[in-house]
Amino acid sequence: MQTRWPDHLWIVRHGESAGNVARDLAHARRANRIDIGARDVDVPLSPQGEAQARALGAWFAAMPEAARPSIVLASPYQRAVRTADLVRAVGGLAADAQPLLADERLREREFGILDRLTSAGVRALHPEQAELRGAVGKFYHRPPGGESWCDVILRLRSALDTISLHYAQRRVLIVAHQVVVLCLRYLLESLDEARLMAIDAEGDVVNCGITEYAFDPTAGPDGALSLLRYNFAAPLVEGHAPLTSAPDAPVAAR
Repeated sequence: MQTRWPDHLWIVRHGESAGNVARDLAHARRANRIDIGARDVDVPLSPQGEAQARALGAWFAAMPEAARPSIVLASPYQRAVRTADLVRAVGGLAADAQPLLADERLREREFGILDRLTSAGVRALHPEQAELRGAVGKFYHRPPGGESWCDVILRLRSALDTISLHYAQRRVLIVAHQVVVLCLRYLLESLDEARLMAIDAEGDVVNCGITEYAFDPTAGPDGALSLLRYNFAAPLVEGHAPLTSAPDAPVAAR
């Protein structure tokens, strides 16, 4: 069957970042702000994040070469690009894999005035935003200067159109961020707000955790991508890499 979908699609959250570590420290200190000097786009992987990315790459490398990703798309944020580069460095991609394609549509959700704030910081410094988020819901709340989940979904619709146009019947790896992983599930599985928020409430996406789809020709009249597994962390366990899942964003605004 001719299809517009990739034959296989893996969506991976980047490895643990210095921002994840700084956020945990801020919460432990009950601070209002997350102490990290770099722009969000420039936040690097932590040493644990580097180990996670190598373990992920080793898991892909153990596959037959014909089953490994041949197309790699990543958020342009340093922590996502570095994760993808390390997967390639340890042999996790097919020999004919194309160079990494950074796509700004896969970037982290933008938090505007709530950037670098902990949940306590949002309540203390912008109580009106905490109240508004409670009124309109997490899915629709857009902080000033930032994005709602719906805004992220809008740009991801365009990214999926590009993937279907250029990478039909290919093996595609996407390396991005927690909200991007969840919003792609929303689009690929035709979820509604309630179901997406329920999945999010179950727990954070593991750093370097895998969400995997395969094309199913029996799914509907034209076939569709079918979810094989979500938040799959076995590659990290097998590679003796630490499991981490701290969100990049403030809990109150994620």
